[in-house]
Amino acid sequence: MFTQPIATLRRDGDALVILDQTRLPWRVVERRLATLEDVAEAISTMRVRGAPLIGCVAAYGVAVALSTGAGDDAVLDHALTVLRATRPTAVNLAWALNRMDARLRPLSSAARREASWIEAGDIYAEDAAMCAAIGASGMGLLRAMPRRAGRTLRVMTHCNAGWLATAGMGTALAPVYAACAEGLEVEVFVSETRPRNQGLLTAWELAAAGIRHTLMADNAAGLLLMRGEVDAVIVGADRIAANGDTANKVGTYLKALAARASGVPFYVAAPVSTFDAGTACGEMIPVEERAAEEVFFVEGLDGEGCPKRLRLAQEGTCVVNPAFDVTPADLVSGFITERGMIGVEGLSDFLRSVRT
Repeated sequence: MFTQPIATLRRDGDALVILDQTRLPWRVVERRLATLEDVAEAISTMRVRGAPLIGCVAAYGVAVALSTGAGDDAVLDHALTVLRATRPTAVNLAWALNRMDARLRPLSSAARREASWIEAGDIYAEDAAMCAAIGASGMGLLRAMPRRAGRTLRVMTHCNAGWLATAGMGTALAPVYAACAEGLEVEVFVSETRPRNQGLLTAWELAAAGIRHTLMADNAAGLLLMRGEVDAVIVGADRIAANGDTANKVGTYLKALAARASGVPFYVAAPVSTFDAGTACGEMIPVEERAAEEVFFVEGLDGEGCPKRLRLAQEGTCVVNPAFDVTPADLVSGFITERGMIGVEGLSDFLRSVRT
């Protein structure tokens, strides 16, 4: 069974301790979140990343708020409102908060405090189990792929959808971890994912796991796919609309287009909680616009191994910085879920079965 090398979050009394991902891959630093404001800041500034983990942290954020407040309806409502506003695109956040609200609303103020920690813990544990099931579903897919002579199976991914982004082994990386555990050799082509460089977190994860990988500039994806150097693209998701349109880290759409043009399958790995039956299509998905500062600056290590922040663009430069893009459903080869592989054509029946 997969165990995270470092817990992405843990309870510490009435507070939450997270692995601060803004310090990775150069430093491993934990951060204690003792107030609702601490939790909201951690989500909005991407100290925690990945739709499943954001949902887990938001659930625990409600527990933190109720532990430090009166626990009445006003406190609960305030916590839900503050946390909902932190990251509008990732539907797992809203899903987790709705679940917390449904569980806690009927209870007395006194009963809510302990119940909130229990419910948040259940969400976290269930996410770990869902990751394992996604890994099993995707491993079968990888095992069945034809091998090219003279090299291992190659998977391209974008952003970070590994154990850092979840409570377990990840979503897009879960099939890779599961396959490697079974002895199937897989090499991962890791996209940088600028401007936040979340691909560096994927490379850090894979290096620690001893899994062969190659870091590439985002713009190299099209050429590599065209040359037939990649066998499949697997990405995570922040929200999947009812028709299969998928919001993920900006740059995903370009990889989907290149994959289709090159005849390479493009898969989305996500738990059921990422499917949003209430959003009809991708045009209805809110796309978060982040600060220009993320594009202006880059972080890294200097010659002495100390973290440094450098400006890339001159002041006054106009910047657009959408955090996500939307890949149309007709570019998606299939969805890898904890309930198995789902084709776009079977998505309506799948969502109907989930609701019932």
